[in-house]
Amino acid sequence: MYKFYTDVNYKCAEAIATAYSTSFSMGIRLFDAKMRPPIYAIYAFARYADEIVDTFHQEDKLALLDNFQSQTFQAIEENLSLNPVLDAYQHTVNKYNIDHDQIIAFFDSMRMDLDTKKFNPINYNKYIYGSAEVIGLMCLKVFCNGDSNQYSHLEFYARALGAAFQKINFLRDIKADFEERGREYFPTLDFDNFDDQQKKKIEEDIQKDFDYGLIGIKQLPKEARLGVYVAYVYYLNLFKKIKNTPFSKVKSKRIRVNNPRKVYLLAQSTIKSKFNLY
Repeated sequence: MYKFYTDVNYKCAEAIATAYSTSFSMGIRLFDAKMRPPIYAIYAFARYADEIVDTFHQEDKLALLDNFQSQTFQAIEENLSLNPVLDAYQHTVNKYNIDHDQIIAFFDSMRMDLDTKKFNPINYNKYIYGSAEVIGLMCLKVFCNGDSNQYSHLEFYARALGAAFQKINFLRDIKADFEERGREYFPTLDFDNFDDQQKKKIEEDIQKDFDYGLIGIKQLPKEARLGVYVAYVYYLNLFKKIKNTPFSKVKSKRIRVNNPRKVYLLAQSTIKSKFNLY
């Protein structure tokens, strides 16, 4: 309805994604042009919620999160928001028929970050679903562009890939999560007594998610496949570094993949994707 206004707001979402994550924004640029704005919008929406729970320590985080959720659904209902991120997001939700229950699950997981410090198997799985798997499902809605049969077929694999990415984030950020936020996500985790054997069990679980995720990537629409594959390769490379690092070091510093390595992985992934050499 308000094309220029909407286009500007999608540009705002793109700027937010680029500022917060060079890796993620680099992957989005590999999507077909028509897919990029809605994926930027999904990322920016999720990033704003993350900021509330992880950054605004001097504020009433629960009140902010509740208000953000209320504004989100108001924007979706009214097809408009004066918040650029929410306007781009509502446009994406309405255009691609994103499930409102997934949005609620996302906010439920964000609230868990406010009051859950030690996770058990039940709330761990619930948290991963709402914080990561549903983001993958929202993106899948964009990729499938109305093809409900394709979406249903790929749903399991999208969830697995989202879970793999989130669990790797947990391992990468384990020091900051414990020392700065007091969180222990893995149900088997005792930060002070954790050892490499327990780390190996977590890595075996992540590997299963990765394997399923790759099966799904190969079946994605061509317009989305390379961008998702590059994200997969980046995270797989990070995962390999973490696997080859003793837990004593993982819990003392954040493991990273440097920018030159990312450029190399991008080039390598592009060639593999072009010739179906997955």
